[in-house]
Amino acid sequence: MKIIVAERIAEGGINYLLENGHEVDTKYGISHEDLLEIIENYDAIIVRSVTKVNEELLQRAGKLKVAGRAGNGIDNIEVPACTKRGIIVVNTPESNIMAAAELAIGHAFAIFRNIPQAHWAGKTQKDFRRSKFNGNELDEKTAGIIGLGRIGAIVATKLKGCNMKVVAYDPYITDEKFKKLGVERCEALEDLLKQSDLITLHTPKTSETYGMIGEEQLKLCKKGVRIVNAARGGLVNEDALYNAMKEGHVAAAALDVLDPEPNYDKKPEEQDYENKLFELDNVIITPHLGASTAEANYNVGTAVSKLVSDALKGEMVAAVNMPPMKSKDLNEMKPYLDLAEILGKIYYQAEKETVNKIEIVYSGELAEQETKILSLSVLKGFLEIVIKEKVNYVNAEFIAKNRGISLIESKSSQLEKYTNLITVKFFTKSKTLSVSGTVFAKEEIRVVDFFGYKLDFEPTPYVLAIQNIDVPGIIGQIGTILGASDINIAAMQWSRNHKGEKAVAFVSVDCEVPANVLELIKKINGVLKVTLLKF
Repeated sequence: MKIIVAERIAEGGINYLLENGHEVDTKYGISHEDLLEIIENYDAIIVRSVTKVNEELLQRAGKLKVAGRAGNGIDNIEVPACTKRGIIVVNTPESNIMAAAELAIGHAFAIFRNIPQAHWAGKTQKDFRRSKFNGNELDEKTAGIIGLGRIGAIVATKLKGCNMKVVAYDPYITDEKFKKLGVERCEALEDLLKQSDLITLHTPKTSETYGMIGEEQLKLCKKGVRIVNAARGGLVNEDALYNAMKEGHVAAAALDVLDPEPNYDKKPEEQDYENKLFELDNVIITPHLGASTAEANYNVGTAVSKLVSDALKGEMVAAVNMPPMKSKDLNEMKPYLDLAEILGKIYYQAEKETVNKIEIVYSGELAEQETKILSLSVLKGFLEIVIKEKVNYVNAEFIAKNRGISLIESKSSQLEKYTNLITVKFFTKSKTLSVSGTVFAKEEIRVVDFFGYKLDFEPTPYVLAIQNIDVPGIIGQIGTILGASDINIAAMQWSRNHKGEKAVAFVSVDCEVPANVLELIKKINGVLKVTLLKF
């Protein structure tokens, strides 16, 4: 697989990709125009915060399967457009959180104590008098944190260690987490703005958060407030901030991000960028250094490389455009994912009538779990049989909706025979058929119900699903035909509901069964239907 790395990552990450058999092109700082010309050649792209993976790029990226962001935020990747095309989006949200949090703390100290200004005065031999750089202490001041996620939580802990009162605004964080961190909840952003001596932002850039600190919000702040934005450019309206600082309402600001961002990989003489905030002495600006530590660079580079490599190999990864799961949970759920996909694959290999609705029922222990990823696995298996598009966990639900197939999830904690059970019901205009499966001993997959007939069958790559009248001699004839065709039977199980009526069988074989052999089996008196199921 061919991968382009558009922004610099740790050499350890590049080496990992090479060691895993990928072809890697490092095009650090490549322009968007140049990238458009070559993106059609690549199976994956790795970016940081500058390169835009947008609709324009994706229209030309016919081979693209994975977009990897070496870092946390993904505002430079158009995730819905990727999802529509089945492109997996991965990032590394845990790899640089300490680096980002520590930078925000460093910025806070810098603007409270005028450290960069004093240093610059000494370096340039200008007015280096001590009295010019009188600052303030953080001790016993109020810090307002906007966004109490992973990074915000670290910042809160560190600022509490400075003996600051910490308040936060985040409507998506539970009261329990606020209590655990010892942080006071602000029910409205305005409450935080009015009382904070320091405001620091740690929220993603969305339509909801873009420009969330503007002219009206700055007017609510205390006179002399200090602001740190080490999250995303645009959270603070830069024109409003400039004016508030010129008026003396905001005492100082520290920004690690701008809106828009300059290309930090270009040399100064190559830059075509202006921002009036650079005019102000009480603003310190750093070139998006949030993840720029040796530890974070190594972590994000190697982490994103592993995710991209695994995704290209078809392995399950924790992707942005999939239900959130930790790697540990993915490993534990792997047998259930396989089972769910197998159950989804059965219908269109055995039946032809169009399905308009699928209901997935999770029973027993699974009823207590987050099952969205399992439902996507069912859809993936179901759709792969009948469409030519690439189907994966990312685009399966999108494709199903476009085909008019509705999906329902149900859960039941009541289960007598098994500890867990997945039942998939396929609804057509004329009937409803269902299949069920379970997992024994954490990894042994079994199909236990096939269209209403009870089984206990371990699915293998090739299985003959046979429906027949329950009369003597059929099993022997099928075995004879397969044996004469040099096809070995690995396992066999028949099931019936009533003697002399319809029966079904799953016959596991060691290889694919040719069409002419299937025809011979179909001609056996009493055989109603024969289907080769491939798992």
